Amino acid sequence: MAKKQAPTPPAAEGGEKTGGKGKLKLIILIVVILLLAVGGSVGATLFFLKGKSAEPEKTAEESSESVPAVKQPAIYETIAPAFIANYNYQGRQRYMQVSVALMARDQAELDALKVHMPLVRNRLVMLFSGQDFAALMTPVGKELLRSQATTVVQELAQKETGKTVVEQVLFTNIVLQ
Repeated sequence: MAKKQAPTPPAAEGGEKTGGKGKLKLIILIVVILLLAVGGSVGATLFFLKGKSAEPEKTAEESSESVPAVKQPAIYETIAPAFIANYNYQGRQRYMQVSVALMARDQAELDALKVHMPLVRNRLVMLFSGQDFAALMTPVGKELLRSQATTVVQELAQKETGKTVVEQVLFTNIVLQ
């Protein structure tokens, strides 16, 4: 028959419980140390980053006082209808059609310039009709004409409104015949 197992002495049972408590204390101690290490590293990171970011904020405030405001977004005003100018080239009548848009930054100044739009159109027609066909056939010639148009419009705006108003004159379409 089967042998009966002898009851275990009470000292042996207590010894196992003591060993379990020791392991539990060790695990809790390791977890606490890890939490302190993580907390300390997060705290140190925040401390050093906060210290560095406070200084640039002061310099940003100081520089904003000396530097003018950031550029406003561009506003485009299309001049309609397109310009049609004629000119002579080697004894033949030639035509040019140019669609123009004005780029400005301040709507109020652009509205002030719109009052003088007939004068702007007149100056641009005179500029376009005085061009050389051979020069306009090259990209450099077209860019030169665009910069001349910008100069003409800016001078007119300066004279009439007291400000240059227009940053650039843009050609949205140009046809030479």
